[in-house]
Amino acid sequence: MVDHLIAFATAHYLLAGAFVILLALLIAHELSRGGRSLSTSELTALVNKDEAVVVDIRPAKDFAAGHIVGALNIPQDKLIARLAELEKYKAKTIILVDAQGQHAGTHAREMLKTGFIAAKLSGGISSWRGDNLPLVK
Repeated sequence: MVDHLIAFATAHYLLAGAFVILLALLIAHELSRGGRSLSTSELTALVNKDEAVVVDIRPAKDFAAGHIVGALNIPQDKLIARLAELEKYKAKTIILVDAQGQHAGTHAREMLKTGFIAAKLSGGISSWRGDNLPLVK
């Protein structure tokens, strides 16, 4: 199968090259969509230095089932309407956390437009659990 792929790519090098370029552009666009993407260790370091606030944008039911220590819960459908609550943290990085890191980037981008310093936890609460880090109920 790999032989067929290599044969196709060499026979149609312009088409294969265009595909690689488009794929690279798509990946670059997706990575830049929501501002900075943080690992669990980067999140922990920023919070420990009191340079960040964690905002969990999952529904209240999911938040109650387990969340990062000190996290605030503002469901994603109410985030923009409740930005005034976060004004006191405007000098800090607001780290958005969702279930798997799929929606936090979009909301981080919206926050960046309103003057906040925003980032997202890469992989969401799933990556936090995957690293065996503690959750509070």
